[in-house]
Amino acid sequence: MPEKIDIEASKNEDHNKLAVSALNKRLYKIHEGGGEKRIAKLHAQGKMTARERIDALLDKGAPRIEIGAFAADGMYQEHGGAPSAGVVVVIGYVSKRQCMVVANDATVKAGAWFPMTGKKNLRAQEIAMENRLPIIYLVDSAGVFLPMQDEIFPDKEHFGRIFRNNAVMSSMGITQIAAIMGSCVAGGAYLPIMSDEALIVEKTGSIFLAGSYLVKAAIGEDIDNETLGGATTHTEISGVVDYKCKDDAECLKTIRTIVDKLGKPKDAGFSREKAVAPKADQKEIYSILPAERTKPYDMRDVIARLVDDSEFTEYKEGYGQSILTGYARIDGWAVGIVANQRKVVKSKKGEMQFGGVIYSDSADKATRFIANCNQKNIPLVFLQDVTGFMVGSRSEQGGIIKDGAKMVNAVANSVVPKFTIIIGNSYGAGNYAMCGKAYDPRLIVGWPSANVAVMGGDQASKVMLQIEVSALKGRGEVITPEHEKELLDKIRKKYEDTTSPYYAASRLWLDAVIDPLETRTWISMGIEAAAQAPATREFNMGVLQV
Repeated sequence: MPEKIDIEASKNEDHNKLAVSALNKRLYKIHEGGGEKRIAKLHAQGKMTARERIDALLDKGAPRIEIGAFAADGMYQEHGGAPSAGVVVVIGYVSKRQCMVVANDATVKAGAWFPMTGKKNLRAQEIAMENRLPIIYLVDSAGVFLPMQDEIFPDKEHFGRIFRNNAVMSSMGITQIAAIMGSCVAGGAYLPIMSDEALIVEKTGSIFLAGSYLVKAAIGEDIDNETLGGATTHTEISGVVDYKCKDDAECLKTIRTIVDKLGKPKDAGFSREKAVAPKADQKEIYSILPAERTKPYDMRDVIARLVDDSEFTEYKEGYGQSILTGYARIDGWAVGIVANQRKVVKSKKGEMQFGGVIYSDSADKATRFIANCNQKNIPLVFLQDVTGFMVGSRSEQGGIIKDGAKMVNAVANSVVPKFTIIIGNSYGAGNYAMCGKAYDPRLIVGWPSANVAVMGGDQASKVMLQIEVSALKGRGEVITPEHEKELLDKIRKKYEDTTSPYYAASRLWLDAVIDPLETRTWISMGIEAAAQAPATREFNMGVLQV
């Protein structure tokens, strides 16, 4: 007898595989940067592209993760767009040492800095500082994109913060290496020189506070850019740069030899054993995750396909069942998992569908578990599919606000590294309690099925429709059922466009949108990075004690 086909599982699998295929198509387009013509122009100058430079720098065959590939996606269209915000950021291995690499993409407006370019560079530096990761800058940039200078130049989270971070990282002993592989002008000239060591490529690399045209306009001096700030000038006359390289390949090889000599990093003491693949087939995640986000599923089935040997030791299994908590290993690393549950369960109170709602008992359990992981020095992994906290008179009288506040407090004050995977919904205060971007996860990513919003599309659209209809009626307009439906559809479409994972990733609310099968790599590399930065304070929840 042939096996019975699970139609629902097949629908789910088709839906999720199509979503991953769409993700890969979007990434392929983004990886083209400024397009074939600009890539060809770069090659004609004897230069590699940003991604080619990164490929040549990183260890062959070693894992890597890209931060902010979707940054600025769909933004700056009036200026021709800025794929990946004109800068490529990758965590990978250089001479077997995990490093952060930041490479300007000169095919995108000559590597000019848009507002999101600044935000993305600051995110890269933040990750490097949190984890004490060596950071390598591959510089090839025309500087600030002048038509938007007011949005990138003067504020705390703008261009100048980059150099402040250079100085802070230097004082922290975090290695910074900069390669001047193209233009490096004006304020941007400070970045490589505030790094520990700097390299420059002959003929293509240049660094100066003002280029030849500006020098002529300012002081009347006639000079070419190479004499003003080329490789020979800065390695043999000014002494500003430490190494002169004949081409990109030699420059990248030299960086590898420098990194090869770095001393060993500190160890935060996280437990790691030999990695074991999940016993359950990871690809079954596609058939488990419902195509319709309102349908229930058992998060334990997802966890079994993410953790080593599919082994999950559940903490307080029978209590607070709308959140799952427990211990596991991912790629050998010990982790504490906090996950929303959407399963329909039978309890003493009867049948309940949790739907990702956080109840008082669940918040209480999660708070205690987070405290335990801090006590035991175990990194935390949050698996989000949350619609918020339970509302209503019973919940309010039961102290849901107090229990929710305790959970938020525990997440905020956690000293072990936190990693957040948004699997489905990420709504309202549930986003905060489950370690959204505002709560400093070391890395935060979403699957293609993720949604990030203050509330679900249906609820939000109906609320906004009521406001819109009330305003129209106030102006004396007659609203027919057909007009009301048209308004609702328009409002829902606009709202849902802003809740997609791509919208979130374009603004760096997420570090990436990933294939679910990449989740183990992201968590493992994230913990490996965090293992270089032992906690500098003890866990303390202040006045909101457990």
